[in-house]
Amino acid sequence: MHSFEVTGGNKLRGEIIPQGAKNEALQIISAVLLTPEEVTVTNIPDILDVNLLIELLGEMDVQINRPQRDTCIFKADNVNIDYLHSETYRKKSGRLRGSVMLAGPLLARFRKAFIPKPGGDKIGRRRLDTHIIGFEKLGAKFTYNNDGFFHLEAPNLKGTHMLLDEPSVTGTANIVMAAAMAQGITSIYNAACEPYIQQLCSMINRMGGKITGVGSNMLTIDGVKYLGGTSHRMLPDMIEIGSFIGMAAMTQGDVVIKDARIDQLGIIPEKFRQLGINLEFNGDDIHVPEQELYEIHRYLDGGVLTVYDNPWPGFTPDLLSIVLVTAIQASGSVLIHQKMFESRLFFVDKLIDMGAQIILCDPHRAVVIGLERQQQLRGITMSSPDIRAGVSLLIAALSAEGKSTIQNIEQIDRGYQYIDERLKKLGANIQRVEG
Repeated sequence: MHSFEVTGGNKLRGEIIPQGAKNEALQIISAVLLTPEEVTVTNIPDILDVNLLIELLGEMDVQINRPQRDTCIFKADNVNIDYLHSETYRKKSGRLRGSVMLAGPLLARFRKAFIPKPGGDKIGRRRLDTHIIGFEKLGAKFTYNNDGFFHLEAPNLKGTHMLLDEPSVTGTANIVMAAAMAQGITSIYNAACEPYIQQLCSMINRMGGKITGVGSNMLTIDGVKYLGGTSHRMLPDMIEIGSFIGMAAMTQGDVVIKDARIDQLGIIPEKFRQLGINLEFNGDDIHVPEQELYEIHRYLDGGVLTVYDNPWPGFTPDLLSIVLVTAIQASGSVLIHQKMFESRLFFVDKLIDMGAQIILCDPHRAVVIGLERQQQLRGITMSSPDIRAGVSLLIAALSAEGKSTIQNIEQIDRGYQYIDERLKKLGANIQRVEG
């Protein structure tokens, strides 16, 4: 087990380039199974979850050429379907929530798939109902034989109309990939419309697919018999961009986030501005200038600001942990309402131990009362429960007085590439320690 030792108090300064989007990568890399032709993917984040998915594809006999760490050329012309029912695949794919994304393209091209029980973050129940119900509506049959797999078979995928019970991003992506090669027309209402879904649909269209309504919550897919090769570049990771904004604000730093694709960030910049953080846009770069103090906005009637997660174009749940920790040194108060996952706020006890003023109301809500820079957080030893909470603890440690030790940083490594080395270049005092 590795840990980070962080001595806080340094103001982060300089430029940083965000990695490719983790959540997009898991969809796009799965989609290479839709064709036997070459697919070139660039701006791939070099992180544990993505590398594990690439490794899984290699073990399925997908040809992989990786000329650079951020570039892969895939060719899935001789996929070993039998491997998908092996104990090795079950164990490895069960560690990775993103492995569920393989089901859609496998059903589309090979008419069968195996979904392991989901792995990934320990942030609460993450159900697969949306995926499986969508596949069933396309004509798939599924069974569960207590072997750790959902077995799916679909000799004849046929287009249909479906209304999703929730606008699940991974569910939408999986159904879109399956429907891309189904017979007839599929319409998906209440579809997720995140930029990552838009990227996936655009990629499939370049491969010869016929998807309309991209960017809306009503997708129409006219199934085709064959999809060809293409090339695709990932968007920058919006969660990492939000994390860097929080780090700069909390450390009173002066940071420029390069090539941020501001047009794809939606409401994210506005939410940080509601915390009182100044953001300057220069072309596609975001400048977070040094601020002595940032003041949380109130509603027009004087009410306390509430920041909550909503399906896109609402605020992404992955950044609520970052907003929460960034509010610790603000002037004013904010209510954080995490609707989606019932365990995602359970890291705030560590922040309270560091000196933060936070009231955990219930598993879904926490009130942060800003310290207004009147006192610094103090360094402690803590453990990272999931990716986003881990980075939130890292932000707190960077702004704290004294040394903090963050254990279980494998969780952070799952979502943020070389984060310690990149932060050192901004002036952070952070060391990776083995054992």
